[in-house]
Amino acid sequence: MGAKFWNRLGFERELWQKGTLYVAGVDEAGCGPLAGPVVAGAVLFPCTWLEAGLYGKLRGLNDSKQLTPEQREHFYQIITTHREIRFGIGSVEVELIDQINILEAAHRAMNLALAQLTPAPQHVLVDGRRVKSLCFPHTPLVKGDARSYSIAAASVLAKVTRDRMMVELDKMYPHYGFAEHKGYSTPGHLAALETYGPCPAHRRSFAPFRPVETDLFPEGEENADPRLQR
Repeated sequence: MGAKFWNRLGFERELWQKGTLYVAGVDEAGCGPLAGPVVAGAVLFPCTWLEAGLYGKLRGLNDSKQLTPEQREHFYQIITTHREIRFGIGSVEVELIDQINILEAAHRAMNLALAQLTPAPQHVLVDGRRVKSLCFPHTPLVKGDARSYSIAAASVLAKVTRDRMMVELDKMYPHYGFAEHKGYSTPGHLAALETYGPCPAHRRSFAPFRPVETDLFPEGEENADPRLQR
């Protein structure tokens, strides 16, 4: 594979060269946890970087999961204070997640984040699969947060924002350890749920809160659906 494949500004550059000047990256954080909101970030880099290249202080930017908390905070500060970078952050709270499901909630958060960008993006690079409900033309990129600097920047904004929200929820509901595990199903979190039960920050539509209705099956077929064995 040539060097161009590894150029994490390559997808943006290709669109800029074709005259699509406003190219955004979007990503979400928080689809998997048992508690807290889902958050999306959107980032639009200036098309002048076609010639100038990536802003030097952003070198080392990567998928937020591959960065330390300190690195994420460092890049968050740069992204949100750079005079030419446009960004937006959207979130969907637990109540709505339970109403419309986590996938739809994540997509709604993406649209909320993208709607904050000025100028509006002409094209969006999305981490993962195509999003039918996205309000903009877009290109889905599997593992896009490690292949596109725009998506990586969006993932950092989403992750840092959500982590900060979970720290605040930890102050409201200190028994669960939200500041440490950010709502994911760690042994400590599950143990706290056994002791205290769920709090208002928990997603009631998620296992282990969702009831398993075995009476939907004929006698002897209670375990027919392996998705219920969670």
